Amino acid sequence: MFLILLLLFVGIPLFELAILLYLASVTSVWTTLLLVVVTGVIGASLARRQGWTTYVRIQQELAEGRMPTESLLDAAMIFVAGAVLLTPGILTDIFGFSLLVPVCRRWYRDSVSRWIRSRFRVQRFETQGFGAGDQIIDCQVQDVTSKPAGGDQPNRPL
Repeated sequence: MFLILLLLFVGIPLFELAILLYLASVTSVWTTLLLVVVTGVIGASLARRQGWTTYVRIQQELAEGRMPTESLLDAAMIFVAGAVLLTPGILTDIFGFSLLVPVCRRWYRDSVSRWIRSRFRVQRFETQGFGAGDQIIDCQVQDVTSKPAGGDQPNRPL
C-alpha cells in the first residue's frame, strides 16, 4: 500500500513535470503555461455545469422516492474530475476530462462496481410490514436488576 501511495503522490507528479518540461522545450514556456491554464478553466467550467446537472438529477430522484446511487457516484466522479483538472499536468487532464464524458463515466462506474462485487459480499434484506396503519415505537432498554457502584447514579442504558 505504501508503494502505491508513493507512486500516486511522488511518481505521477514527477512524470507530469517531465512531460510539461518536454512540452515547454518543444513549443515554448508560454504555450505550455497557456495550455495548463486553459485546460484548468475549461475543466472547472465543465465540472461545474455537470455537477449542477447531477445535483438536480439527485434532487429529482429523491423527490420520486428512488435512491440516487448512480447519480451520487457520478457526482463523486465529477468532483474528482474537477480537482484533477485544476492540477497542472497532461495525463491528469486526460483522466479528468474522461471523467466528464458520460460514456467514460459509465465505464468507470461499472468497473468499480465489478471490482467491489468481486471483493465484498453484498447481502440484501427485505422486510415486510410498515404499512399505512403500522406504528413505530422508539424505546430505550435499561438494566434495572443491578445497582450502580455509587448508589446515587441512575442505571445507564444498554
